[in-house]
Amino acid sequence: MPQTPAKLVVVGHGAAGLAAALAAAEQAHQSGLPIDITVLEKARENEAGGNTRWSPSNMRLDAPDRIDPGFADDMLRLSGERGDPVYFRALADRATATVGWLQGHGVEFVTPLYYLSAGPARIQPVGGGSVIVEKLLAAAKRAGVKVRYECEASRLVVAESDRIGGIEVHSGDGAATTLDANAIVLASGGFQGNPSMMRAHFGFGAETIKLISPGTRFDTGDGIRMATEQGAQLSGDWNGMHIEPVDPRSTHSAPVVLVYPYGIVVDQHGHRFFDEGAGLMHETWEALARDIHFARPKRIAYAILDSRLFEIDGYERAIRSEVPPYQAESLEALAAQIGIPASNLRQTVDAFNAAATGDPARFDAARCDGLAAAGALQPPKSNWARAIAKPPYLAYPLVGAVAYTFGGLATNARAEVLGEQGPISGLYAAGETTGHFYGSAPNAVAVLRALVFGKIAGEQAVEFLHRR
Repeated sequence: MPQTPAKLVVVGHGAAGLAAALAAAEQAHQSGLPIDITVLEKARENEAGGNTRWSPSNMRLDAPDRIDPGFADDMLRLSGERGDPVYFRALADRATATVGWLQGHGVEFVTPLYYLSAGPARIQPVGGGSVIVEKLLAAAKRAGVKVRYECEASRLVVAESDRIGGIEVHSGDGAATTLDANAIVLASGGFQGNPSMMRAHFGFGAETIKLISPGTRFDTGDGIRMATEQGAQLSGDWNGMHIEPVDPRSTHSAPVVLVYPYGIVVDQHGHRFFDEGAGLMHETWEALARDIHFARPKRIAYAILDSRLFEIDGYERAIRSEVPPYQAESLEALAAQIGIPASNLRQTVDAFNAAATGDPARFDAARCDGLAAAGALQPPKSNWARAIAKPPYLAYPLVGAVAYTFGGLATNARAEVLGEQGPISGLYAAGETTGHFYGSAPNAVAVLRALVFGKIAGEQAVEFLHRR
């Protein structure tokens, strides 16, 4: 008599969810276990893919088959030693194999020219995150995975002995149904697209932060909420988010402007408020973007530079806005264009120039060059302090845009969701739904960990279903 297939439901259609669904299908095929696998996605098909679809998806590896031996230690250091060492060791141990798995499904990788700053080595899929979504989705469908679009998960159903029994969903027409499920993987992103949760955790004004991509609005904390209703524990920094400075005039996804370290940043009144050269771009962008949104008048600032920006080799890599900067032959004319007091901007630039007395030949856009402004300048400028004196003068408006949040579900290295007494039977989670980042986001790790632990979640779910 044929064995009745077990049922696995994956919530989410980004890197973590698709990795889970495909890995589960492959594991089930290898073990000969009949499993019905369904991916639930709240977006329409032409909008699906979450943050992954819009991300360049840089990954912190030296090469597709090589990771820095100190990777796990770096992750703990960046988390202020608050992260789970076992989790990050598992990420390091499984990273290259996961990238090889992606390559086996047609994803090609290159070493990208990453903006301008030096930093940890990275690889990038050719075509960015949209290719990851495309290749994994195609492979999952070939493996028999079903995908239901415009289908929003709303509640986990728990059967006898506190085991997963199903999931309640709402379709596009609002109709509610319950799908049977023997195991569930939650991969529905963070809560950055949920205004009430943003305000609750980050304070007044957080609900108005610009979303960095069209896919970000679907990340409304559904997986986190559903699991906590069933006793799941929380983890990660609930006052943490990855937020970047972007050009508000742009219609592009993630239109970052990352040349601000090479000039100054002023507020709506024309005053500096930030050490633009405190570190490499990926070490300062979160602090700058968050300060702009929560502490600056009208939640906007301006990067002020001169024409020497155009002399920096490859400066275009650090600007993803399609809109040219404001340009003028005088600071007063530039101030008029961006609507800030001309006298204040003039005074700010003059004070900065008077302190920028170092040898400009030391300027190196790729590294912290030690070209600091004189000590009397406040705030200081610790690197890249060249006088702003060569017209035309340039201005880029900057606002903060959130990519993802850090707080999420507590999980272990097997991607099991943890309750008060340990793992919740049959419940797994991966990606931004889980909380493992603290303080600031480790550069080029978000998509990598989504893929690694998505794959682990799918495999572990099949092992669980095989044992039950």
